[in-house]
Amino acid sequence: MLKGQHQYYVYILSNKMYGVLYIGMTNNLERRMIEHKNKLVEGFSKKYNLTKLMYFEQFQYVNDAIKREK
Repeated sequence: MLKGQHQYYVYILSNKMYGVLYIGMTNNLERRMIEHKNKLVEGFSKKYNLTKLMYFEQFQYVNDAIKREK
């Protein structure tokens, strides 16, 4: 990645039973996964114990990542 370039990620999480999926977007996938695994953020993923990263895609432009997430 060149200086000044940004990276955005769309990702899919699930729980151990694979019964619930969560789609999210972030500019730092490693940090975001730490937050999910340690349940540091209140909400849907914490409630359903969504800690397994199933899939992700990387984007250069935030608008492309937002579009893909939706």
